[in-house]
Amino acid sequence: MKIAMVLHVLVFLLVVGFIKSQAALIPKSYDYEVKEANFTRLCKNKTILTVNGEFPGPTIYARRGDTLIVNVKNRGNLGITIHWHGVKQPRYPWSDGPEFITQCPIQPGANFSQKIILSDEEGTLWWHAHSDWSRATVHGLIVIWPKIGRPYPFPKPYVEYPIVLAEWWRQDVEAVLLDFLKTGGDPNTSDALTINGQPGDLYPCSSSETTKFIVEHGKTYMLRMVNAAMNLFLFWGIGGHEVTVVGTDGAYVKPLKSNYVVISPGQTIDLLFKADQPIGQYYIAAKPYNSQPAISFDNTTTTAIIEYKGYKKLSLSPVFPHLPKVNDTNASVNFTGSLRSLASRAHPIDVPMKITRNFLFTISINTMPCPNNACLGPRGLRFAASVNNITFASPNISILDAYYGRIKGVYGDDFPNFPPLFFNFTANNLNTSLQTPLNASELKVLEYGDTVELVFQGTNLVAGIDHPMHLHGHSFYVVGWGFGNFNRSRDPLSYNLVDPPLQQTIAVPKNGWTAIRFKADNPGVWLMHCHLERHISWGMEMAFITKNGSKAGESILPPPPDMPPCT
Repeated sequence: MKIAMVLHVLVFLLVVGFIKSQAALIPKSYDYEVKEANFTRLCKNKTILTVNGEFPGPTIYARRGDTLIVNVKNRGNLGITIHWHGVKQPRYPWSDGPEFITQCPIQPGANFSQKIILSDEEGTLWWHAHSDWSRATVHGLIVIWPKIGRPYPFPKPYVEYPIVLAEWWRQDVEAVLLDFLKTGGDPNTSDALTINGQPGDLYPCSSSETTKFIVEHGKTYMLRMVNAAMNLFLFWGIGGHEVTVVGTDGAYVKPLKSNYVVISPGQTIDLLFKADQPIGQYYIAAKPYNSQPAISFDNTTTTAIIEYKGYKKLSLSPVFPHLPKVNDTNASVNFTGSLRSLASRAHPIDVPMKITRNFLFTISINTMPCPNNACLGPRGLRFAASVNNITFASPNISILDAYYGRIKGVYGDDFPNFPPLFFNFTANNLNTSLQTPLNASELKVLEYGDTVELVFQGTNLVAGIDHPMHLHGHSFYVVGWGFGNFNRSRDPLSYNLVDPPLQQTIAVPKNGWTAIRFKADNPGVWLMHCHLERHISWGMEMAFITKNGSKAGESILPPPPDMPPCT
């Protein structure tokens, strides 16, 4: 009996020691050196901005509820900020990262130790630069595992692989930005799409470096995917294989089987696939989804390869996936509209039922006057974009600093609950007089604990298109969507209030609407914007201020001592 007890204790201690050692393997701090590095793609060498000389940048690993420190050292030649996309940062907006919203840029030669506070996020998120267009090459994954002792809500995969989808320009990306802001037109399109930094077999000088994943027959694999592309929705699939979506934006979903995926810029998706096909090679491929034929875009296809162990090189090409047509809106909305929260006992949801604040926000492409009508937008005007007909004017100091320090004159707090003018938002041939927005720095103030229903209404001003809308500091439930104009008396009757997906980035369909709900329980200043980079550059953004609550634990925490100064 004593021997058995001793053995039991020894086994227990070994298990505890193993668990502790596994926890210790996950670093609690990271050093990020922002610096330029040389890369060769598409037969051309160029210098790009990176973190630690890597493209994509390094992956952060954590467990649910962890707090991490990322020491960002700017060794580049421009100011930069880093955003932890999908991390709510409870009560700590100081590390959220958007330029001139929660901080001023980290200047060349300066450092900023950013505290990353995880709460209920579990799955895959990502990080990226949030200043100028630096995120084109400054980005990477955040992998958040369950807490020690808590399983996945699905059988544990044999291996997990990252899938980072992005765009590549032969031209310097900063030059692309400066050029289209100067001319008032559309930005130059990218020259390639990439998977884990490589364009793949269909581009020149690329096939020798195509990303490859080795799999064993019969095993199940997890792919943790982000669309880090600047301006493109993407269709994605694996030749000959069905995939099962199990998560998006750091939250689990009911298993969704599909032969393809559509992923918005800024969105993450976790999926499983079983290596159950004949031994061989199979292409992973991604290509654009674009609903607006009037715009130019990079209509190319990036590939990686799934290769089974035991494969013997043959002259046959890898099996290619059957992806929807580039303009297949039904394929896009049917996939996105099929996502459902897991809503299990272990992973419950909490959809706000009693709404205290109702908003309708129009999201539009606009035009602004240009001297001598010499710009490259429609009719010689300058492209702009807006939320509720306001093009956001960025201040030159941090709005969070101004709010926390009670500095007046930096922003207004009168962002409208509804558009200033109601008309048939999705009609054809809308009067051009409707295209000119206001230019302002207006914010919407929320009381702590407000329950919000926000309807995004797409418009056909200038040109209707899908908009991937992203909210910082919160996740939201996507309770409904549709085409045309939102009808307040009819459309809420079809809301899904049982198991709506919990997301931070949602595609509002072209000339359609999407309804979200969230609780304002995170005090701070939180940006909301379109994640098409050209649209945020044109001003399709606004911000919420959530006020402090009245109880302990409901107020903004103090700022860190090394906040980048606004000079």
